[in-house]
Amino acid sequence: MATDMTPSSAALQEELLRRARARAGSRPAAPAPSAVREPSPAPLSHAQRRMWLMDRLGQGGSLYSVPFATRLRGPLDIDALTAALTGLVRRHHILRTRYGQRGDEAYQEVLAAPDAMDVVVVESDDDGMRVLNQEARRPFDLSAGPLPRALVVRHGPQDHTVLLTFHHIAIDGGSLETVADELSQLYAAAVDERPHTQPEPPQYADFARREHAAAKRLGEGLDHWVRRLAGATPVRLPRPAHTPGGRAAVARTTALDAHVLPALREIGRQHRATLFTVSLAASFAALHRMTGEEDLVIGCAGTHREGAAMRNLVGLCVNTLPIRVNLSGDPDFGTLVERVRDALLEAQQHREVPFDLILERLGAGARGADGTALVRVSADVLREPTALRLPGTVAEPVDIGLDEAKFDLSFGLVDSDSPACIVQFGQSALDSAAGDRLADDFGALLSAVAADPGLTLSRLGGAHRAIVADDCHPAEARLRADSRIADAAVPVPAAGPLIAYAVLRETGGPSPAQLRSDLRAALPRESVPAAVTLLDAMPRTADGSLDAARLPGAAAVPAPQGPRAHAVTAAFADLLGRVPAPDDDFFVLGGHSLVAVQLAERLRTGLTLPVTGLDVMQCRTPRALAALLDERESERAAVVATAAPAAGKRRVREGTVLVTGGTGGVGAFVLRELAAQGRPVLALARPESAHLVAGDGVEVVEGDLNDLDGLRAAVESADAVIHAACTFTRPEVDVAAMEAMVAAWSRGPFVFVSSVDAYGKPADRQVVEDAASQQPLSAYGQAKLDCEQLLLRAAGTEGRGGASVVRSPIVWGPHDRLRDQLRWGATGMLYQAAQAGDPIQVPGPGAEGHDWHGAPWVHASALARAVTACLDTPVHGTANAVSGHVAWEDLAAELGRLLGTDSEISLVDRVHPDLDHRWHYRADRLATSLAELPGEDWRSVLAAMIEGPGQVRAGR
Repeated sequence: MATDMTPSSAALQEELLRRARARAGSRPAAPAPSAVREPSPAPLSHAQRRMWLMDRLGQGGSLYSVPFATRLRGPLDIDALTAALTGLVRRHHILRTRYGQRGDEAYQEVLAAPDAMDVVVVESDDDGMRVLNQEARRPFDLSAGPLPRALVVRHGPQDHTVLLTFHHIAIDGGSLETVADELSQLYAAAVDERPHTQPEPPQYADFARREHAAAKRLGEGLDHWVRRLAGATPVRLPRPAHTPGGRAAVARTTALDAHVLPALREIGRQHRATLFTVSLAASFAALHRMTGEEDLVIGCAGTHREGAAMRNLVGLCVNTLPIRVNLSGDPDFGTLVERVRDALLEAQQHREVPFDLILERLGAGARGADGTALVRVSADVLREPTALRLPGTVAEPVDIGLDEAKFDLSFGLVDSDSPACIVQFGQSALDSAAGDRLADDFGALLSAVAADPGLTLSRLGGAHRAIVADDCHPAEARLRADSRIADAAVPVPAAGPLIAYAVLRETGGPSPAQLRSDLRAALPRESVPAAVTLLDAMPRTADGSLDAARLPGAAAVPAPQGPRAHAVTAAFADLLGRVPAPDDDFFVLGGHSLVAVQLAERLRTGLTLPVTGLDVMQCRTPRALAALLDERESERAAVVATAAPAAGKRRVREGTVLVTGGTGGVGAFVLRELAAQGRPVLALARPESAHLVAGDGVEVVEGDLNDLDGLRAAVESADAVIHAACTFTRPEVDVAAMEAMVAAWSRGPFVFVSSVDAYGKPADRQVVEDAASQQPLSAYGQAKLDCEQLLLRAAGTEGRGGASVVRSPIVWGPHDRLRDQLRWGATGMLYQAAQAGDPIQVPGPGAEGHDWHGAPWVHASALARAVTACLDTPVHGTANAVSGHVAWEDLAAELGRLLGTDSEISLVDRVHPDLDHRWHYRADRLATSLAELPGEDWRSVLAAMIEGPGQVRAGR
């Protein structure tokens, strides 16, 4: 499992992101980005791919948010700050990049620079931490483009806190220095009303392309890491008796005396090591003293940002170096520093290998026998945090703690005027009492070695404590207290003899007979096991608890049965290449993060039950995954059984219309039209987008097309449905969503906003409504057609109302999503050429045997009127919603005029694939609603999209 070197907590979040420095060596870790711009989209870097997979697996949320907050005292010019942030996003493409998927591969695509970034200002009578924390925790939608979010909390006329929230996929700690510096310069230029001139910065997409091109040359480095980590196992931490869910973290800080840091630096000088190396050695010593283990792996942060050409690169360039050190022989601390120094220098010689490639090569070896990640622990040195220093103000960094842990355990040494050490641990990974003791021990250890680096590990503070649960069997507690035993378990059987299981710390240890003899001498007769069985490794589940079913001699458990169990087994077999036994481990079978996503998608669509890649990785076995799906099916059945309202009662207001896709360009206009008509609305939206659709008469229900249970519940509670949502790139998701919605539809009309792409490539130039589709169809067009057929087959049955399929062409209107489609969608080639003033070639009359090529279009307001009209008068079939047709030549000329450029337009005989459209669509059935109103002609709407900043929102 991929890990990340940036733990987030009240103490560690901001500064661990800053640890992106080269610690030794002169060889570049990665090639500098090319000065030549290649067309987007670009592949994801290995570090970005990890973030994207975590998001797909359901581990996104606020875990990878990067809050950057500063208290500014003095006059703050909000307009200048807005201009500075807008300029920053224009300069650095990664800050306006969205992330998509084609097949199994993810890609990144740069969005058009915004006209102006939004800067939200709120008033606060206190420190504003509540609203700051809420804003920092708001998740991002990677598919829409995680633009930075800006919030200003006004405490007084000249007292503000500025919070910029980024997604980690677009930024790391090294980038924050660049961001802060450039924002300061851009702000000063805006205040002085002068242009800001700086060299063009390097772009992250170029780095990602170069990293991919260099991947084939990493074989030697990968071979090194496989050899170096062979046989390594995750450190065993004392887990809490009751494991809480999630990744909640606790940080403990211990102040250090002023003499400690200078003494540690002197130890480093004597052993040719940096302060970081000394701190890392202390982390290894503390971990050894807590666990008793001698072969340990700790992760530390490396970077690919090296060389002058990458100095001002904004992006995710961190890399994890797994440092493996042998602590055997009870070395003194100075000797341990030298061991750590040598291991760290060896790792840095191969630092160009992305950590994710190492994990992929290791396969099942990247985890322990119980599934625990190999790199569970990290360490770093923390210095003064970055602050946003704007001219005319006094800046003070503000710590926004997300209180979530990316690592189970992290050690930090604070190198500042107030020296301290920090221990952060995940509440689900480490017992709270053990974590508190470790924090005290770490501080005591640092003070002790500062005073006497000749101390051996056995004489340092924090004596080894056996990892013993409070409620374990007395025989298990006795075995765990034995220094010769690495792990032990004594499960109490429902019937039969009591058996003890133990794992020896090293070969040549005590025999089973010797261990049982020791237990007989120490315990009452009734507590002595009938036998002691030695194991190579203790079988454990993903959360670290004992997997008693896998113990030798455990009673056989029958294989799970039923449709969900069979579906899980079939999915494992298809994707992993072998039929699994019920308790075979997903990772041992060769599974990894991407396969987990694929397996979850197959089960979700096949069983119409919510399941994520994270579920697969946590369950790990077919038995556990089938049990989870059985549980969710039971929950769904219970909801369905209780969901029907009592006779004569309604769960929502009479006449409520469910609208999907309300945050998109079409949906926003539909919501506005419904609000104007006074209809009550239930809008489906993701939590991070709910504020975009909120308005008078609009009730927001959280969900999206992947949440099939949520879709069903929303449809069941409404009296009518307008389905305007679409993934565009994942047709299987669109079809599964329609299947779920149609199954839940039981009353009232249903309107589906489809696309003229469902016609395919008709033989006739004039396409009438309900004309048969002609192959070939794009994947998008085929998905639309499949959804239409699902809806129309169900219409009028079992109490359902009438169905209307509204096929629309290109939609134009003043909305940011529609602007993006104008710039980057079907018309993107013309727009980009016109914007740059480049020559434009369009097909002329007779090109490839056709007398016309151009774009069918509809005004978003007209489309909204047509769609809402179908609520009262369903078309009981297919209708086209088209405002007009514009020839490519005319469109190119108008774009050039509006953009203020003078592109030369020439007519050619060939047809570019992006301009291969030659059909006119009749729009008779909805003609009344589509009738053009003032300002809805194609020239006016293009002008509004290009020149106007307005965005339509519901109820506004």
